[in-house]
Amino acid sequence: MDSKIKTMAEYAGEGKSPEVLFWVGCAGSFDDRAKKITRAFCEILNKIGVEFAVLGSEESCTGDPAKRAGNEFVFQMMALANIEVLNNYEIKKIVTACPHCFNTLKNEYPSLGGNYEVLHHTQFLKQLMESGRLKIEGGKFEGKKITFHDPCYLGRANGEYEAPRQLLQNLDAELIEMKRCKSNGLCCGAGGAQMFKESEKGTRDINIERTEEAISKNPNIIATGCPFCNTMMTDGIKHFNKNTEIEVKDIAELLNI
Repeated sequence: MDSKIKTMAEYAGEGKSPEVLFWVGCAGSFDDRAKKITRAFCEILNKIGVEFAVLGSEESCTGDPAKRAGNEFVFQMMALANIEVLNNYEIKKIVTACPHCFNTLKNEYPSLGGNYEVLHHTQFLKQLMESGRLKIEGGKFEGKKITFHDPCYLGRANGEYEAPRQLLQNLDAELIEMKRCKSNGLCCGAGGAQMFKESEKGTRDINIERTEEAISKNPNIIATGCPFCNTMMTDGIKHFNKNTEIEVKDIAELLNI
């Protein structure tokens, strides 16, 4: 990764604090596909001169999978450990590319003593665009069709539908909506800790159904805003042998061209 990415410990050692803390998340740290999203987002921030830091080895899982799987005790242990680190650094503003981390940090940490301004990376990029710091040049997407899959924890759980779309609308592509979108969006099948277990009995995997909906719109690109959605939609594209025709890309990757 880019050598210019500093840790909060390095900032603290200089007696400074960055504009924002980038919470990388487990997927963005360890999953090879999601690491590309992390790199793309960091490259955008570096290019436009946003001072940001990561926690590095001091970052732990937010506890979201444990909580969704029903283990409140493990969740609280993980959350309290993270809150101690964040509060020690007097963190005020956090941005993350994972809606699961976003939802947990934003809505479930305050009751445990962790109060921060938490933004999904599409919300932060939209802010940067609106303030004129981020210039989006989408010429490479001319003539392309993009459909956006709403992540559950960004959309229905937190009511954010417009930030990702406003970013995509600045690309020179045609943005087409699936039948089930926004508040009526269909889950990719990975939420609620389902990502980490085998499918249950049924007639069809939900990610296959969702991918079929996307394919019916004949897109060149399926845009996502979540590493888990990215995995599920990519698996769906492979299932239909469409991986040479359709790309699955995070919004940060599309903007980092």
